[in-house]
Amino acid sequence: MGELWKALNGHDPDFFIKNLFEYELFGQKLHITTAHVCVLLVMLVIVIFAICAGRAIRKAAVTDTPTPFQNFVELIVEMLNKMVTGVMGGSAKNFVNYISTIFIFILISNISGLFGLRPPTAYYGVTLPLGLISFCMIFYNKIKHQKVSGFLKGLCEPWVFWAPINIIGDIAVPISMSLRLFANVLSGTVMMALIYSLLPVFVKIGIPSVLHIYFDLFSGAIQTYVFCMLTMTYVTDAIGEEG
Repeated sequence: MGELWKALNGHDPDFFIKNLFEYELFGQKLHITTAHVCVLLVMLVIVIFAICAGRAIRKAAVTDTPTPFQNFVELIVEMLNKMVTGVMGGSAKNFVNYISTIFIFILISNISGLFGLRPPTAYYGVTLPLGLISFCMIFYNKIKHQKVSGFLKGLCEPWVFWAPINIIGDIAVPISMSLRLFANVLSGTVMMALIYSLLPVFVKIGIPSVLHIYFDLFSGAIQTYVFCMLTMTYVTDAIGEEG
């Protein structure tokens, strides 16, 4: 168990993805790495939190006495609703669940370094699917609200020969979003790993705790907000004037 925890945290001088064990399934060899375990732990935390929140709300509906935990949950919901509504306006009701989900997942992933884990968002295999899901939502809403004719017209603006550049720009959206999140989180993970391995004197006087607050909490919250804000902005732009 000690070796597993050491492999999961980002304070090891070897800050690359580690293979924990492997097994065969239908003749294919599959590898379980630290990335998979960290993602599962984050998802487990979210599921447990959701179950506890649901029970607290149901209990308060019966007793008419809200608990501090319920107040905390309602505060989070109100803040997320306000954030999405402030950017997306009348379209917010259709996307608040998705934006809130990725916000909570990315935030908990980013701040998991405070608890000795490597942030799952420090793996491109986690941030790329998030970018692709957002891209699919953007593309779907473009076709839905602008129709195929409007979508093709947008690709040819301001001139027809500009279409290849517009296509490249659209394709670059999930790549840029995923790389921005991945690179910012990974840079903090690498810097903390270097400090732990090369500057042990700083570790003894507690300097890493201050840096964890910046890289994991402050920077992690900013990157979460940036990713969600970009998603909302792109989707709102895809909906256009109809929204």
